[in-house]
Amino acid sequence: MIWRWAVLIALSAVIAGLLEVVGLPAGLLLGPMVAAVVLAVRGWSLSVPTSAFRGAQAAVGTLIAGSITTGIVATVADHWPVFLMVNFVTLAASSVLGYLLSRWQVLPGTVAVWGSTPGAASAMVLMAQAYGADSRLVAVMTYTRVGSVAVVASVLAAVMVGGGSGHHVAGAWFAPVDPVAVLRTIAIAGVGAGVGVALKLPAGALLGSLIAGAALNVTGVAQPVLPQWLLAISYAVVGWRIGLSFTRDTLRVAGKAMPRILLSVALLIAFCGGIAAVLTRWWGIDPVTAYLATSPGGMDSVAIIAASSPVDVPFVMALQVLRFLGVLLIGPPLAKFVATRQGGVPPPVIPT
Repeated sequence: MIWRWAVLIALSAVIAGLLEVVGLPAGLLLGPMVAAVVLAVRGWSLSVPTSAFRGAQAAVGTLIAGSITTGIVATVADHWPVFLMVNFVTLAASSVLGYLLSRWQVLPGTVAVWGSTPGAASAMVLMAQAYGADSRLVAVMTYTRVGSVAVVASVLAAVMVGGGSGHHVAGAWFAPVDPVAVLRTIAIAGVGAGVGVALKLPAGALLGSLIAGAALNVTGVAQPVLPQWLLAISYAVVGWRIGLSFTRDTLRVAGKAMPRILLSVALLIAFCGGIAAVLTRWWGIDPVTAYLATSPGGMDSVAIIAASSPVDVPFVMALQVLRFLGVLLIGPPLAKFVATRQGGVPPPVIPT
């Protein structure tokens, strides 16, 4: 068992390293996921402990919380009509697309609904599982979109600001940090994650740590601080958890539907790109910031990309957080609606 984990870690490092070299900011997440898929379909029996996955989600939630500052509150206050309009239009478009894909039976059940819904990528997978969808196929749709968004973001960064964005993060992996601040952040994330799980929130560890960290950050009580190497491990754990759940049958179904999945992803990205162009032209937002703010890549993954890119992070995260809250409200009712139309409603049991 130990040697299998060693192989997984090594393969993950190689693939993630290659993705980082070509300037793909989400490589630290996608590399381990791809490595895990490769080994899982070969029949390797490995699983990520639930406690480790919750810890990884808490770290990502803390990363997002660190971006939610008084600047975000001021940004929302200054631009709330724009934010509401952008999020409403994006959620409406993704909901219609997901419903049509489900109705046309491109993918079974409510998979297309959850896979087309922008939000926290890992949270969408967990919520999909809670409402009876195949979380593996949802992960295929979600992370196909994540990868596509990351590629487009890298190209935009290279064209608009003169280079990719993945390298400076890797260079800061072992930058000195205040150990007291790190321990305080871990404690806050742990308490927040524990409360989120206890309250049975969807993606409770992520959402709980996000809320706790953001509240303390906005009020100036404590600023979240985590070393880059710990975040890199957290990204890997999230990728492994998803990738190791794949089977040959999952890949077969996903492969058969992949052309339509890619088409749906392209349509959604193009639609969000159009909204980003409007923000750039009418409100003077730089193109990369506007693209990431409106992109359907998933809040946690966009946070990873934004943190490693020269963009206006408060603006990006303000839009992404508001949209995620909207997803929490419309996702379950939409999934129930689709399931009802297809002949049954799965029980809403939120996983812990």
